[in-house]
Amino acid sequence: MYDVYKIREDFPILSREVYKRPLVYLDNGATTQKPRIVVDSLVNEYYSVNANVHRGVHFLSQQATELHEASRETVRGFINARSVQEIIFTRGTTESMNLLAYSFGEAFLNDGDEVIVSVMEHHSNIVPWQLLQQRKKIVLKVIPMNDKGELLMDEYRNLFTERTKLVSVAHVSNVLGTVNPVQEIIQIAHAHGVPVAVDGAQSTPHIPIDVQALDADFFAFSGHKIYGPTGVGVLYGKEQLLEKMPPYQGGGEMIQNVSFEKTTFNELPFKFEAGTPDYVATTGLAKALEYCAALGMENIANHEQMLTAYAMEKMSQIEGMRIFGQAEHKDAVISFLVGQIHHLDLGTLLDRLGIAVRTGHHCAEPLMRRLGIEGTVRASFALYNTKEEVDALVNGIERVRKMF
Repeated sequence: MYDVYKIREDFPILSREVYKRPLVYLDNGATTQKPRIVVDSLVNEYYSVNANVHRGVHFLSQQATELHEASRETVRGFINARSVQEIIFTRGTTESMNLLAYSFGEAFLNDGDEVIVSVMEHHSNIVPWQLLQQRKKIVLKVIPMNDKGELLMDEYRNLFTERTKLVSVAHVSNVLGTVNPVQEIIQIAHAHGVPVAVDGAQSTPHIPIDVQALDADFFAFSGHKIYGPTGVGVLYGKEQLLEKMPPYQGGGEMIQNVSFEKTTFNELPFKFEAGTPDYVATTGLAKALEYCAALGMENIANHEQMLTAYAMEKMSQIEGMRIFGQAEHKDAVISFLVGQIHHLDLGTLLDRLGIAVRTGHHCAEPLMRRLGIEGTVRASFALYNTKEEVDALVNGIERVRKMF
């Protein structure tokens, strides 16, 4: 049995009040709250194990290194990568995508080559390719969508040419909640001999991930969106591709030998991990993944899909409600506007009722232009949210609507 009320006891912040009202935290798409086991692991490591990893022969350094590399194995198992050499620690999805754009771009892209993205991408899967565009004059192609928020797969198929070198798409839209058909996207791309990168920031916390079953060439996600610490994330890449890509940054750890005449680089994954890693955060990330695995990702997915369906039904009954994203496959995110109420006003007044939601363009301005709006209010769900909290959101929206 999935006991959400028992689970909530693991998250102390959920019991606090905001403006003398119980906190209803529905901003999980931006960041999730942390269970005690994650925070305790950070405190314990700083107080009892703290030492720089990989470089020391003393006991603490050896112990810290073992914890850090054990965390890499935990990540490998959680997404079912073939080898720990394919797991690169980064600061989050944004750095993962920047690393990919720089290193893959240097290795494989030349003037006139093409990268395919979608209209619903987060800025972190748009701007790095535009920066590469400035350096190498690549061409950025965009998969369009229909009004329900579903990618137009026939249009996608027609984007490929002999110059297409990479497809890079979001697994789940952070605005629409659309679960994109990434397996089909990958199969189509591979039929053209083109690798695919998947932005998994909004999927990894919500559904089981198996990079080998997907046959993804690259996959990125952030620790803080899956109940782990901030400032840590992952880039998975197939070993044969990572071997051909140059380092993203230079410094300690990523080198094999250095002289003023020539430098040779370390083996995978360390070639892409210059400097001291956040080895305490990687332990926290591993604890978060273990926590989710113990609950069962299928159980989490079922709970959140139930909540999403319940919220969609309740919210659609509100007068003047406009929900953006009506895809058949949708999960954990609802973006909306009500009548002529500005999204900032609606979000601010909901906050005064203790309800935390996100407002604005959600780092997806091209998508906002496609929708013909400036921004939305976004409610996003997590494994600890309840139907009562959805009811509180609906009642709060109704209260604000009547004020206007």
